[in-house]
Amino acid sequence: MAASAGGGDGVRRRGCGGGGSLFPEESFRSWSAYGRALLETGPRLRDRATARSLDSAEVNEVRGRSGADMKRTLTWWDLIWFGIGAVIGAGIFVLTGQEAKEAAGPAVVVSYAVSGVSAMLSVFCYTEFAVEIPVAGGSFAYLRVELGDFMAFIAAGNILLEYCIGGAAVARSWTSYFATLLDHHPNDFRVHAPSLSEDYSRLDPIAVAVVVLICIFAVLSTKGSSRFNYVLSIVHLAVIVFIVVAGLTRAKAANLTADFAPFGARGIFAASAVLFFAYIGFDAVSTMAEETRNPARDIPIGLVGAMTLTTAVYCVLAVVLCLMQPYSEIDPDAPFSVAFTAAGMDWAKYIVAFGALKGMTTVLLVSAVGQARYLTHIARTHMVPPCLAQVHPRLGTPVNATVVMALATAVIALFTDLGILSNLLSISTLFIFMLVAVALLVRRYYVAGETSAADRNKLAACLAVIMASSVATAACWGVTSAGRGGWAPYAVTGAAWLAATLFLQCGVPKARAPKTWGVPLVPWLPAASIFINIFLLGSIDAASFVRFGVWTAALLAYYFLFGLHASYDTAKALAAEADAARVEEGARKPGAGN
Repeated sequence: MAASAGGGDGVRRRGCGGGGSLFPEESFRSWSAYGRALLETGPRLRDRATARSLDSAEVNEVRGRSGADMKRTLTWWDLIWFGIGAVIGAGIFVLTGQEAKEAAGPAVVVSYAVSGVSAMLSVFCYTEFAVEIPVAGGSFAYLRVELGDFMAFIAAGNILLEYCIGGAAVARSWTSYFATLLDHHPNDFRVHAPSLSEDYSRLDPIAVAVVVLICIFAVLSTKGSSRFNYVLSIVHLAVIVFIVVAGLTRAKAANLTADFAPFGARGIFAASAVLFFAYIGFDAVSTMAEETRNPARDIPIGLVGAMTLTTAVYCVLAVVLCLMQPYSEIDPDAPFSVAFTAAGMDWAKYIVAFGALKGMTTVLLVSAVGQARYLTHIARTHMVPPCLAQVHPRLGTPVNATVVMALATAVIALFTDLGILSNLLSISTLFIFMLVAVALLVRRYYVAGETSAADRNKLAACLAVIMASSVATAACWGVTSAGRGGWAPYAVTGAAWLAATLFLQCGVPKARAPKTWGVPLVPWLPAASIFINIFLLGSIDAASFVRFGVWTAALLAYYFLFGLHASYDTAKALAAEADAARVEEGARKPGAGN
């Protein structure tokens, strides 16, 4: 067939544009071929579930399926500003008030610190992978190398969900602050559709327009997007400095100290799970490794520097807000604007709204750049239509992937309320970050063909105990009320986590060391990342898990019907091409010696 006989080009160049088919692989050539593929779902799933890619394959062969290369124009300076622009946006300006008023009180600053620690642990894991595997696929590529195709696909679906609903949430918040800037209620700019469900009935055309404009900018130039981003980010930081200085002039210490944690530890951790939304976006920076001039130097400085600055800014802003107003009077929708109005500085709300708009614009821009690169690399594996992997030869950007992701984000932004989005977003993100931490431990302790079966089994057992103890801790926290059950269950689960991590350090030899930059204190920091991410998952409401389950079921249906067979055919065609190349090379060698 053409897909295999034509080699790699036959597989990767047909599809959306040239061949008229979204899936040009062998299994989709006819209904009978598709029927045979479905009958082989079991064996194919076993093959793909255990198939692990190689670093070199992701960096060279897989990247080459996009045709043109992305331009290497970014430095650590660009990455820091991309990181700041990606993270500081709707979360701090919207969710701070909601969680301070309803979940944590003034202790929301502790919630931000907990979420920040979890995010920083994930940043360390992402940084090592991005330096070692500098490709556009981000966590999808990392998981494909260490945990195999199937787990990588499940993560990929959640990555794309994270970006779509995250971008939609920010776009709708953009409308809210734009309305504040013009002295209007946000719903004044939305179209009410009473026939739809309440959570989906406020249509937001401004959010759609913003997403479309950002998409156009992201398509035109990555370096241009970077320059635009750090100019906006500098303005945004100036506004934050104003909020801090002006807010402290209206501060009352009693507002912070009178009832610091009114909802107790449970409220603090419940708020941390939701506020993780405010840290989402740094992973987009790792997808820019393919466009970074010196990944080994620039990525660690960019990622760690951006997250350190962001966590400090969040905690300071949370303290200022809680000093300005009693937590019970904080407005959940526009907390900083209302706080300045209540303090007699009504004019300041316009500066706050302007700063929020700047921040949300940069978040949308970096999100558009990052999500397109994720989708591009996923398409390179043919798990989604390969036409989405194409890089424009002149612009050096993935135009098709950028447009498709922007379209999905715009549709969600048009209909869906922010409250529906934030918890679901946190679940997807925490789940992915947990998998990346697991993958890092696998990377350090297991190399196929070198690690003994005994050491492999020890690693698997340690990972199982680390994850099980983390889940048990989260479950105990979720099902017990404050003051009931005591600390006995946590002593057991904590001891199990500690013992498994200690045994992993002392009883299992490391199989690989990072070439240039690595996570310190392995296995402790990745194991702590697994624990914190799973624990925060246990603080999210049940309804959000139901939505997460529905989405995961839809992902599995797509994978078993399409993605599995397309990626299987592609892998087999490329393996056949490699075998043919080796045979041809072997046939030439005798002649070369004569």
